[in-house]
Amino acid sequence: MCLGDNLVMPASDQPDSPVRRILPYTTVLLIAVAIYVGYIFYSRWSTGREAEKRAAEAKLRDDRFVAGLLGGANGPVKLLTFTAPSLAKRGETITLCYGVSNAVSVTVEPHVEDTKPSYLHCMQTVVKKETTYTLTAKDAAGHTAGGSLTVHVR
Repeated sequence: MCLGDNLVMPASDQPDSPVRRILPYTTVLLIAVAIYVGYIFYSRWSTGREAEKRAAEAKLRDDRFVAGLLGGANGPVKLLTFTAPSLAKRGETITLCYGVSNAVSVTVEPHVEDTKPSYLHCMQTVVKKETTYTLTAKDAAGHTAGGSLTVHVR
């Protein structure tokens, strides 16, 4: 027998190294940490998703409320606003604004510009003399709503 043959021990006779003794515990610890991190990611994703759902429901509720205020989708034609300054200088440019809901056509007399149904539309015109503007909005069933206002010239 050679002297070098006794230096290497068979694998079954070798003492356990410290790494081999703690390896099962570190593996279990790493699996537990991975499960915990996965749970945190899932719970944050779930909470974010619920918050997005609540925000979408609140927006839908608010949109329905505003649509109801504006006459709803199938209600009668409604004049929401019709404004202009009541006093202007001769030759001054004024802003005339109107808003209607559920209308298919809108006319302003005297004619300022081609008009369209809108919740809020403003147009500019030059005032040369005292003028009474009349707005008429018509819905698909032929019902009308309207109003008039006078711009006085000084």
